[in-house]
Amino acid sequence: MLLAIDCGNTNTVFSIWDGESFIATWRTSTEWQRTADQYYVWLSTLMKFQGIDVAINEVIISSTVPRVVFNLRVLADRYFGCRPLVVGKPDCALPQPPRVDQGTQVGPDRVVNAAGAYDRHGGNLIVVDFGTATTFDVVDVDGAYVGGVIAPGVNLSLEALHNAAAALPHVDISKPQRVVGTNTVACMQSGVFWGYIGLVREICARIKAERGVPMSVISTGGLAPLFQQAENLFDAFEDDLTMHGLTVIHKHNKENT
Repeated sequence: MLLAIDCGNTNTVFSIWDGESFIATWRTSTEWQRTADQYYVWLSTLMKFQGIDVAINEVIISSTVPRVVFNLRVLADRYFGCRPLVVGKPDCALPQPPRVDQGTQVGPDRVVNAAGAYDRHGGNLIVVDFGTATTFDVVDVDGAYVGGVIAPGVNLSLEALHNAAAALPHVDISKPQRVVGTNTVACMQSGVFWGYIGLVREICARIKAERGVPMSVISTGGLAPLFQQAENLFDAFEDDLTMHGLTVIHKHNKENT
């Protein structure tokens, strides 16, 4: 049984893959101080609570926070008796290596998203991931990651607005009923929601024009369902794209070792 772990800047997701589907998924905040023992107590308690009695013997990790990888490696070794695959390390092969400037370090989450999106939708894709940052990943016709765009995340933008302007409150993002707000909260929500709609639409249009080929736009990430409400913005929404990408990379390594 495979344990797939996606560690982002804000949250870390653990999913158990039985070879055909995810039988369980849990999320916790990302904290580099958390030890392997703490991870195991948390994970084993959730498995017991949900009546999941399976033997995990394989682990794959994608992490944008390097400091947490050591304890996740210890977790795999100490409690599951295996050496984990870590995306971005030399011993973890990718279905298609990224084609970017020499010496460029590509975030593990971006190549994982590319692998997962290509497996489900084929090539010539733009993957828009609404995470701590809003990223646009360009996937070539053969599934290779060939570059992209990084913009501030939605919640990051709201937090910066609140912190920098004393009179502006902290607000939760939602789709406003009207573009023109008649109170401070509505004005802020409109600015962020429609501002990001415009950002996504314009960047995707420019990517398509620059590439010169028809491309599909796939959304993923925590806030993707909110922006899915905008008409004709995305061709598909994938709520488990990163986790699926991890299973694709794991399978590729098993078949090619």
